Amino acid sequence: MPAAPAGGAGRTPRSRPWLSTRERLTAGTFMAPAVLLVVAFLLAPFVWTIYRSFFSDSRTSPFSWFDNYSRFASDPALTRSVQNTLMWVVGTVLLPFVLGLAIACMTNATRWSRAARLCVVLPYALSGAAVAVVWNFMLTTDGAVNQVLTNLHLGSLAHGWLLTWPGNTIVMILANAWQATGVAVILFLVGLQSIPPETLEAGALDGAGSWQQFRHIVLPQLRPVSIIVIGMSLVNGLKSFDLIWVLTQGGPGRATETLAVSMYNETFLELRPGVGAAIAVVLTVIVLAASWLYLRRQLDVKGE
Repeated sequence: MPAAPAGGAGRTPRSRPWLSTRERLTAGTFMAPAVLLVVAFLLAPFVWTIYRSFFSDSRTSPFSWFDNYSRFASDPALTRSVQNTLMWVVGTVLLPFVLGLAIACMTNATRWSRAARLCVVLPYALSGAAVAVVWNFMLTTDGAVNQVLTNLHLGSLAHGWLLTWPGNTIVMILANAWQATGVAVILFLVGLQSIPPETLEAGALDGAGSWQQFRHIVLPQLRPVSIIVIGMSLVNGLKSFDLIWVLTQGGPGRATETLAVSMYNETFLELRPGVGAAIAVVLTVIVLAASWLYLRRQLDVKGE
């Protein structure tokens, strides 16, 4: 006759639910501080911001429904702010991606690659305020750019780079790209160095030229890195603040404001927190919608 199972083995199925519950309680205990911090410092302020956006700043009729949101259609400053935000999104996504990929490909296997990478990556170590100070020295009316143009007998090209729209927004986007390209170069270099050389050798044996190898072999294998670079650039472009504030403070005449700068200006300078809360809600919705649409498209393509 086979030996009877031990008593402990017979109680194992009954003890599994208790062990599972105990493990869940233990995991929940460790996760509770992080969840509480997220609720306290992220979800609760966001809910309060949505609530505050439906109230005006006057004492006679505090509840204003959608009046704060209707300012986007009636206030020229907020309309221009939306235009500038769209320009920042396009510029901060396109320029770092193209420049970062080009520099990474050119410096991947060259003799002076380390020195070139250092020169490109070094601005990324600076803060946005420091970058703004450097570019302010260059772009003011009597700045370095106009002085160089004058010394080269090209004084007709010298002008106030930060005084007229849309030129001032464009030069600030270029300044942001000068700083943001560094991280794109690092990520693309990691992606390039992870590509198996056998695939490139096989493509060369099949008669593929340099451009065909780049298009059909390198780019498809850089898709995960491209998703990260474009996603980071998209979010950074939508929430750009420090560089704009130090360079122009949204001026002249609020011409260079983005939604992030308008939110600060309306809340703390114009003392209209209701309008500032509405701008914050709109900006959050735009960031979440753009990120969700982009990631969904990329994940669908990857799934196919």
